[in-house]
Amino acid sequence: MPKLPVVSGKKLYNLLIKAGFAEIRRRGSHVFIESENGKLRTVIPIHGNEDLGRGLLKKILTDLELEVADLLKMLKE
Repeated sequence: MPKLPVVSGKKLYNLLIKAGFAEIRRRGSHVFIESENGKLRTVIPIHGNEDLGRGLLKKILTDLELEVADLLKMLKE
């Protein structure tokens, strides 16, 4: 399994929007996003350029049924 990268909430949000996920709503500094078919949802905290914790990043990927390799591929594009 590839090593989990360090990314900020803002960077992850931009990558997911580019990958086809849609913003549902915002509540303060938290952005709620869902997949195109509406079945997968999660929340991304955007606190400036602060990096997301490893556990939180892993939970977001799990919620969206993405692998670490998928995230690494999005980062390279």
